[in-house]
Amino acid sequence: MIELEGVPELIDPVMVAAFEGWNDAGDAASTAVAHLEREWKGEVFAALDAEDYYDFQVNRPTVFMDGGVRKITWPTTRLSVVRVGGEKPRDLVLVRGIEPSMRWRSFCNELLGFAHELGVELVVILGALLGDTPHTRPVPISGTTSDADLARRMDLEETKYEGPTGIVGVLQEACTHAGVPAVSLWAAVPHYVSQPPNPKATLALLNRLEDLIDVRIPLGELPEDARAWQVGVDQLAAEDSEVAEYVQTLEEARDTAELPEASGEAIAREFERYLRRRDGGPSGPATGHATADGGDGPPFLRENPGERTRPPKPPKPQTGSAESTDSTDGTDDGNTSDDGDSSEE
Repeated sequence: MIELEGVPELIDPVMVAAFEGWNDAGDAASTAVAHLEREWKGEVFAALDAEDYYDFQVNRPTVFMDGGVRKITWPTTRLSVVRVGGEKPRDLVLVRGIEPSMRWRSFCNELLGFAHELGVELVVILGALLGDTPHTRPVPISGTTSDADLARRMDLEETKYEGPTGIVGVLQEACTHAGVPAVSLWAAVPHYVSQPPNPKATLALLNRLEDLIDVRIPLGELPEDARAWQVGVDQLAAEDSEVAEYVQTLEEARDTAELPEASGEAIAREFERYLRRRDGGPSGPATGHATADGGDGPPFLRENPGERTRPPKPPKPQTGSAESTDSTDGTDDGNTSDDGDSSEE
């Protein structure tokens, strides 16, 4: 039995989770949850026992000085609660940690134990994958679920992915078996610029989350960071004609694929988001920065102008082993994210 002392009764709680590692290309997903914790001043109320789930030779603890005293921070997964104010307040249970090294089923059962005790009504798991998508276009976000009824009600894709999976897929499947509604949101990160951070992908995940759970998320400096990131990558890509040509090829493929759809639903979502922000919709009073490998991608461009290196020669596009479906615009996993499809199980 999990005892949650000091946690008040929650209002329409939604659990939002992200994990560093294979499921987190460009650190986009874990940084999104960190943003929520920072903006809404989340208070950590629980942490999983690191001894149970982590190999410390893979995820090593770190030593730091606190007032002259040496302390150790152990790799783990922490839970915090934030209240989103407004006319219809609701609570978010934020889960942020590192993909566990072992005992994944026990790990998921422990998280579901917290969800049950807190009365969580929906679990949203954020992830990011590497894909053949140009950095100059809107970030494709895929929303999927294993629940056919939930897919219809929330305009999501019903997952059909088959192949290797990570903790995001395992947790979503555990939720399904436990009867807890669960959704996965995946951002596609350009494989040729996979080094974190990727504020553009983080921003896209938060916008999609905002639409999904109907709250207004304070974005802070993320929009400006995303613009600066794109300008920096534009400049670096322009230094190599082959990279620029490869990006143009991706742009043409993306534009051709989207042309028949006219993106009517995407335009409607953007307009609704604009109205919600203009009218001062639900909002309330997320720190941290993750480290993720994002998979075995090709060499990447460096976003930091102080560490500029010449962009790599673009690899030939590879066909991912997994399909990808997208509630806004689809993408294939070019390499190694949690699944080539945000519909990953």
